[in-house]
Amino acid sequence: MCLILLAWRAHPEYPLVVAANRDEFFERPTAPAQFWTDAPGILGGRDLSAGGTWMGITRDGRFAALTNYREPGRQRADAPSRGRLVGDFLVGSMAAPDYLATLQPIAAAYNGFNLICGTMAQELWHFSNRGGQAQALAPGIYGQSNHLLDTPWPKVAQGKSDLALALAALPADEPLLELLRDESIHDDGRLPRTGVSLEWERILSAAFVRAPNYGTRSSTVVLFDKAGVIVFDEQTYLPGAQLADRKRFRFSLDRGAPC
Repeated sequence: MCLILLAWRAHPEYPLVVAANRDEFFERPTAPAQFWTDAPGILGGRDLSAGGTWMGITRDGRFAALTNYREPGRQRADAPSRGRLVGDFLVGSMAAPDYLATLQPIAAAYNGFNLICGTMAQELWHFSNRGGQAQALAPGIYGQSNHLLDTPWPKVAQGKSDLALALAALPADEPLLELLRDESIHDDGRLPRTGVSLEWERILSAAFVRAPNYGTRSSTVVLFDKAGVIVFDEQTYLPGAQLADRKRFRFSLDRGAPC
């Protein structure tokens, strides 16, 4: 993921609303959203290169999503896969603070990451191995790109504002998918300087990224309502922002399973 926007207990009918884009090289093999054959309770896409995932949910309401921390000068080729952090949380049964407590002592072994995890009905936590201690999220609207949580990069600030407006249209999720298609390139004076070229800073400043061999490969919306109904809606893209598969899942929270 390169953009995660979420409303946590910010809407009276929907405790959790997520709108997120995954940006990646198109040559990297990827499986679209589905329930995993080796872990049938997990729903999400899958990185077929390293085996992990960028975002997923479970039938019993576990949720996790991850973005990379953009620091091109600090990337280690021998670091373990960050995508497995999401899958490990989803397949397990540990509460988010306990999971993060076990992760923190070994977090330095990974390249930079931001991880949001928890249970839709109970709590959400955030942890970055570039940003100190884990923190429980208070009710509110949050944005996460390739820096620390709520760093006011233009697409994060704009995305949070757009998400706040889109909440009024629920249960319709098309406005959420629409805001994820924003290709606006922001002014140079507002761009961060993260170690990539200015040309790439411009390209990456858009919520929806389009480049010849790299770009937004999927937009995903997750809705969880107070009745325990979960909607997972994903639109995938081919190079050139061509529409590919659209997959929509709807099911009720399995309250009989441990969270």
